[in-house]
Amino acid sequence: MSAAGPLTNAGPFPDRRERLVRPLLLAFFAVCAADLVAVLTDSGLAHLVAKPLLMPLLAGYAAARRGPRPLIAALLCGWVGDTFLLADADAAFLIGMGGFAAGHLCYLRLFGRARGPLLPAVLYAVVLGAFLALIWQGLPAGLRLPLSGYSLLLTAMAYRSRVLGRCAAAGGALFLLSDALIATGIADRPQLPAPDFWVMLTYVAAQLLLTLGALAPGARRLGAGPGAYRGRRSGI
Repeated sequence: MSAAGPLTNAGPFPDRRERLVRPLLLAFFAVCAADLVAVLTDSGLAHLVAKPLLMPLLAGYAAARRGPRPLIAALLCGWVGDTFLLADADAAFLIGMGGFAAGHLCYLRLFGRARGPLLPAVLYAVVLGAFLALIWQGLPAGLRLPLSGYSLLLTAMAYRSRVLGRCAAAGGALFLLSDALIATGIADRPQLPAPDFWVMLTYVAAQLLLTLGALAPGARRLGAGPGAYRGRRSGI
């Protein structure tokens, strides 16, 4: 062991990406705070600048931690969704939803094929059915089928996230909650005060928890199949 610290598995010198771990995570938190303040204060320009930076920063952090490719791909798909949802147009909304759907597929790839308990699957299915029934009449006719398909994929991701542990499971559940808040707004159902703030708060927390869950030391043991994390971990 050298005076500079332990040697890495990759060779006799530390991975240069490790130097970026803390700066990228701190930048992510700073941009999160700026975006949440922008949403609360209705500062459209600040939100327009901050929101598209969130997922690239988190993806960069995951890459610096030598995270698995499906995780990084999922976060970048989230960036596509974030960017297109900034536009107030039906076509942009569908493209953004498609970006998030691709991200959920990447997460499912990451989670592998390990089987989970039946009871949580049943509970998630019941919640999905009840929620769709609640908002169905308020949804525009052209969005009903796409939103239903997306909701099914999102629910599957949220359920499967538990294979990477409690942190990822909480992230999956928060992702489901965040999109449910968006759907209630589309369907003109009662919402919380400052709904956009709660949507963004639950969303960024979801993506962060899913990322931390995938990077955790136990992720290789808990995950199964080709999507399990194989890289070396470094500290936050």
